[in-house]
Amino acid sequence: MTQGVQRPEYRLLAELEANFDRQLEQTEALVAAWAASGGTAWSFEHATADAAWLRRCLLDVWYQDGQDGRATRSHVGLVAADEGVMEAAGEVNATKQAFAALLAEIRREVPSLIPEIKAVLPFRHPALHDHLRGTGLARLHLKQCWRMIPVAEAPVARVRLAWYSSGRSIKRLTVREAEQKLLALDSDAPHIHIQLRRLAGIPDGEPLAQVQTQAPLMRANLFYREPLEDGRSRRAMNVALPLFVPSPDGRLPDHNCPPATPPTERTRARRRDERLENEAFLPSLRVYRYR
Repeated sequence: MTQGVQRPEYRLLAELEANFDRQLEQTEALVAAWAASGGTAWSFEHATADAAWLRRCLLDVWYQDGQDGRATRSHVGLVAADEGVMEAAGEVNATKQAFAALLAEIRREVPSLIPEIKAVLPFRHPALHDHLRGTGLARLHLKQCWRMIPVAEAPVARVRLAWYSSGRSIKRLTVREAEQKLLALDSDAPHIHIQLRRLAGIPDGEPLAQVQTQAPLMRANLFYREPLEDGRSRRAMNVALPLFVPSPDGRLPDHNCPPATPPTERTRARRRDERLENEAFLPSLRVYRYR
């Protein structure tokens, strides 16, 4: 490997290591600032919402045994934050944003570094090293490192939490791409043959949609005390980590407690202008035709 390639790798890794250290230090400072402020908090999953709970939530950056790499654990809650705590949360988020940008650059330029990053970064920090030895956890969950702390940009009168279980991502596929994906599964299987024949019966230029159902998540509807400068009086946001709300007096806004588990059936009515057919055209790929 040439000297010119080694330097960028070292630089990127060194920057990521420094960012990770800074993120942990800022998170500890954020928790300490909140504890000193005397603000209240509420946890969806736990009876006690104290500094130890908040620290566990914000520093949960590990894979657990058997965890799907695409899935992230959520910690739903509310935190009443004074001006200093809100500033500290903003600093953590800025560092997380820089971490995500560095990671994207590494994935693009030197993806071979990713396994090393997951294994090496935790052992830079003595407290985390002790935590790892005690629990058997050994790898960073990178997405849980850079996900942002949700913050409300203005004082909130009330928060309404609700499960959102109708989310899905839709990726367009060409007929050729769908054929290649089917052949990659098992071209000798009878059910694949059936789908290949079905695919051969439609025009080559017809666009198809591959649908991925997303895991249920908690969504918060925020109702501001006063309209924002742009006139908005409410906002909806996903909350995988405790939501920090500005509160000079340390009290939480009015809020509800949603059901412990998400609904098993779709809760939102299907749109009348739904563009995809109801039945999958290629079930093995979750591919649908457009109406």
